[in-house]
Amino acid sequence: MLNYKSIINIDSRVRFGKPCIRNTRISVFDVLSWLAQGQTIEEIVKDFPEINETDIKACLAFAADREQNLLRAS
Repeated sequence: MLNYKSIINIDSRVRFGKPCIRNTRISVFDVLSWLAQGQTIEEIVKDFPEINETDIKACLAFAADREQNLLRAS
């Protein structure tokens, strides 16, 4: 799995502490929502050139890891 820890940051001063792509205000939730709505990685990168394909995959890895941790906790 992609090591997302250098890409996804949580800072209480940015987007109320939501996990975001480093040096942006684009949250993991934003990226997941766009993908769920059917946007492709290429479309997202075109709309938001400050991020790249690796950043988007880091959002997916972060979400997968969080899901796995929720399963372990229950």
